[in-house]
Amino acid sequence: MLSSPVIAKLEATQLRDKLPEFRVGDTVRVHYKIIEGEKERVQVFQGVVLKRHRAGVRSSFTVRKVSFNVGVERVFLLHSPRIEKIEVVSRGVVRKARLFYLRDLAGKAARVRDAKDG
Repeated sequence: MLSSPVIAKLEATQLRDKLPEFRVGDTVRVHYKIIEGEKERVQVFQGVVLKRHRAGVRSSFTVRKVSFNVGVERVFLLHSPRIEKIEVVSRGVVRKARLFYLRDLAGKAARVRDAKDG
């Protein structure tokens, strides 16, 4: 279904600028605002980007980390006002657009080759 020009113009106002360039396989640190009651704090979620969904204002990305030997995945909306900032920790070298195979791997096998390693 094609979106109307009115919707496209409205969505253009919601887009965030100054987002870092990151790809699948990169290790990122996402600073995410969490509201608990009336208190607000920033939680940092660091992991490997498994996939990106590019759809304008509806764009999202999935980040996976292993915490206490349990794999944790989280989907973030790229243009969400709750994301304070995104830092790219390291660049990964991968040959796939979706890294779902990492879910079945553990330990050293689950590492993504770093760009500086070659």
